[in-house]
Amino acid sequence: MKRELDESWTWKSWIASANERDRGYPLQNLPFCLFQDADREPHLGVGIGRFVLDIYECAKAGLFECLSEDVRIACTEPKLNALMACGVEANSRLRQTLMLLLREEAEAASTELLAHLLRPMESVVFQKPVAVGNYTDFYASIHHATNVGRLFRPDQPLLPNYKYIPIGYHGRASSLVVSGTSIVRPRGQIKLPLEDLPIFGPCRQLDYELEVGAYIGTGNFLGQPIDIAEADQHIFGISLVNDWSARDIQAWEYQPLGPFLGKSFATTVSPWVVTTDALKVFRVPLDPRPKEDPTPLQYLASPEPSTGGIDLDLEVHLSTARMREIALPPVRLSAGNLRQLYWSFAQMVTHHTSNGCNLLPGDLIASGTVSGASEGTQGSLLEITRRGAEQLHLPTGEVRSFLEDGDEIVLRGFCQAEGLPRISLGECVGTIAPSANVPNLERL
Repeated sequence: MKRELDESWTWKSWIASANERDRGYPLQNLPFCLFQDADREPHLGVGIGRFVLDIYECAKAGLFECLSEDVRIACTEPKLNALMACGVEANSRLRQTLMLLLREEAEAASTELLAHLLRPMESVVFQKPVAVGNYTDFYASIHHATNVGRLFRPDQPLLPNYKYIPIGYHGRASSLVVSGTSIVRPRGQIKLPLEDLPIFGPCRQLDYELEVGAYIGTGNFLGQPIDIAEADQHIFGISLVNDWSARDIQAWEYQPLGPFLGKSFATTVSPWVVTTDALKVFRVPLDPRPKEDPTPLQYLASPEPSTGGIDLDLEVHLSTARMREIALPPVRLSAGNLRQLYWSFAQMVTHHTSNGCNLLPGDLIASGTVSGASEGTQGSLLEITRRGAEQLHLPTGEVRSFLEDGDEIVLRGFCQAEGLPRISLGECVGTIAPSANVPNLERL
């Protein structure tokens, strides 16, 4: 497909590792993060090559004097929320300023100063970059909805409302954790198929969900919906999300009100937030809907359907404790693409606010499990193993229906096209810990 590229997509950086195509952190990406090194307080940063550039120190050093005061102050805050609230245009100017400072042709004086503000990625500790006040999880992949529906309702996989309304539920923001945090196996009520009464105990059907999250930049006032034509302007950037799911707890509790304790025990987010500016050239139409499907209601009819999707490749990898012990590489469980969603992020934002609900800077909206139509593109074990009926065979001889203690799930996401640098979303990692053990849980 033809892509509209500006001159900056040809620029190189004076940081050599940023020019390595497959690394994923070129000058054109500059994803935001929150990091900590040595004994200092956490600082905002951006990824460039194999380094993190300290944005806090850049602001303190006067490198952002060309930007508005609210942006300069926001760069020194301990979370991204204040910067998100500055709006798309202000953040575009910040990104352009950083690109000019980091490109090959930058002045020697500024490159010498910036070189002292670079930290190797492997030497820092990443933290949650956003203080998420509200978290909403959607169900925007029709392939996932169909796959799961067939397991429970073979004669009617999709409920009648699916093709008319973006389905979602309000999640639990307090249990969002950053990549690398151990996931303690949850306990809950479980109703076994052959038993009359439920039991209480550790989850036996623990699952991951491959998702992408959109962070809200500027929100809306209570009672004032966001029009579909303006929805993209309210999105700051995207990140990888793993919405861990206790399938057996969920199956017993979800009727009649939907997800609760089977979801709220943990959701992992990547430490990186890739801005909408970095993704512009990878905007594409969502996969076409079948001709017999209803057209979206007017308030959900996007004026720019050609840019409703993102050409973002997504992968899931599994590493068991045994595999790590004998140094076997992780196994790729699936690979898909975000353009396969049925509902766009713009439609999710518009529908979310259509009743007057107010979104706030830093709110997280997740896509729901991203799955494709073919084998090898399913975004959860529930789909891959057909609810545990078909076991997954691993190189060690181990088998899996659902996740076992010690299993590590790694989500990866990246945009790539011939002649362009790769734009990486980094990794979203979580390892399952036993119920009886409570390791490094995040605290408020």
